[in-house]
Order: sequence, then C-alpha cells, then structure tokens
Amino acid sequence: MKDTTLAIALSGLSFMLAVIWGGPLLRILKHFRMGKVIRVEEPDRHFNKMGTPTMGGIMIILPVLLVTVLLNGASLIGLNILGRSVLLPLLAMIIYALIGATDDWAGIRGPRRGAGMRARTKFLLQVVVAIGIAFALRYVLKVPQMYWPAVPAPINLGWAYIPIAVFIIVGAVNAVNFTDGLDGLAGLISATAFAAYGGIALMHAEVFLARFCFTLVGAIFGFLWFNVHPAELFMGDLGSNSLGATLGVVALMSGHWLVLPLIAIIPVSEALSDIIQIAYFKFTKGKRFFKMAPLHLHFELSGWSETKVVQRFWLVNLLFAMLGLALTMV
Repeated sequence: MKDTTLAIALSGLSFMLAVIWGGPLLRILKHFRMGKVIRVEEPDRHFNKMGTPTMGGIMIILPVLLVTVLLNGASLIGLNILGRSVLLPLLAMIIYALIGATDDWAGIRGPRRGAGMRARTKFLLQVVVAIGIAFALRYVLKVPQMYWPAVPAPINLGWAYIPIAVFIIVGAVNAVNFTDGLDGLAGLISATAFAAYGGIALMHAEVFLARFCFTLVGAIFGFLWFNVHPAELFMGDLGSNSLGATLGVVALMSGHWLVLPLIAIIPVSEALSDIIQIAYFKFTKGKRFFKMAPLHLHFELSGWSETKVVQRFWLVNLLFAMLGLALTMV
C-alpha cells in the first residue's frame, strides 16, 4: 500500500509540474513559430490545426527528468525512492526525444519543410539506439527476458533477446508516432499503457519501475490539459518518439512484453493499418484497403467526429489494457 501511495503521489507531482510549465512553453513555441504543418492528403477538418504549436512533448519530458534525477540524487542522503535502474528508460526517452525533435525541426524550419527527416535516416538512428539499449537491458540491468502467463519463472531467450528487444523498441516508437494524429489520442493511449505497466510492476514488486511509470502518467496528464480537443499544442515527434521508446523499454524491463500488443492495442492497430494499406496498394496496383491510413483517419473519413474517434479508441485500449494486466496475474 505504501508503494502504491508513493507512486500516485509522484504522479500528482509530475502533473502539477507539467501544468505549471505548460503556459510558458506555449508562449515560447508561439514566439519561435513552431507551428504544426498539415499534410495536403489529410482530412479537410485538420487544416484548422495548421500553425498550432508542436514539439509539446517536452512538457512531458522535463517534469519526468526533473523528478527522476532529483529522487535518484536523494539516495545520496539515504532516501531510497527511485533506483538507478530507471535511468535507462529515462535515457531512452531523452535520446529518442532528440531524434524526434530533429525530425520536427526539419519539418518546420528545415529544407524538407512538411516532410521532416528522411525516413531511412530516422529509422537507422532508431535501430542503432535500440541495439545499444537492448544490450544494456540484457548485460547491464540483466532484466527478466520473458514471462509466459501461468509460468512463474522467467524464460531465457539467449541471443534471440537482442533482436526481439530492438524490434519491440523500434516498433513501439513508430506505433505511438502513427497514433499521434488526433487531439488527445496519443496522450490518452500512452497514459493508459504506462498505468497498466505501473500496475504490473507493483504486483511483481518492481517498485522503482512502478514509480517511474506513474511519474510518466502524471506528466502525460499535464500535457493532456493543453492537448484535449481543441488542442492548444501537439506533442510532435519529439513526444511520440520518446513515449514510444520508453513504453518499449518499460515493457522489456518488466519482462511482460508479450502483453504489450494488448496493452497498446490501438498503437499496434494504427501501425498495422499503415502496413496493410501500403502492401495492398502495391499488390493491387493502386487500390486502397482503408479510406486512409493510419486507422484513425479511416474512421474520420467514415463520418466519425474527431472526439468520437478518440473516445472510442481510448475505451477499446482501456479494455485491452485491463485484459493484458489480468494475463500477467495468471
């Protein structure tokens, strides 16, 4: 109970820090004209979002960074609140945020305005960093490699763990990125996923990981204060890349990454819809499986309002997150 209380308290602290920091950040982004660029092929209703400040993911990262570093520093005076193990997901968050920020900047002010970094360059950077994180997870932190439902002991995957971990991290980065297209959607889904893994960590006595997850949940809620419809700012690739990478690392640290496709069912569906659309388009020489991909755009073009898509997607993800949480208790 004490661990749960402290985790919730950290969530409240990071929420307040994010909300307090939100106003000044908005003014800074507006001053430097860091406005969203809308793609021509997106639904017409998205064009009223043109110019809305982006790169708002920093509103999430700074409170989490501040709380995590300060509480790790508190260990020097004998307070054991957050362990050093959470420094790896924090490092992953920062590195992928820098990759995302570079992409955002290139798309707003760079020579590839509206397009951002080249896809191959971005993907290569994501993979290289993920390889380094995978080795750190296995050989430095020595995390449990995989838990199977109803099997109490972790399963050792041997050399196969590294490519699996890289796939999970890079996949999570891009899945959350695909989800970031509607006001509040990526934030709500990410907060739900981190809350689920925070619960899993508490149930398996991974106290430091649980506290880190709930710190993130609070910071995301603070961001959502400004991101709910109609959004005052967007997280940008800076936010979606960092949240996706951190989610992948947290899932791997817990050892319960098998339930990640359930806990993050909407990001997984968004990514799969884009893959299906591209493959079907090439196979049929020009036909489309969905009206538009990722999946949330298909439902928008089918007549759902933006808020209806967000609410229903979140309800579906919440249901599957509870299912994933239940499976880890078997």
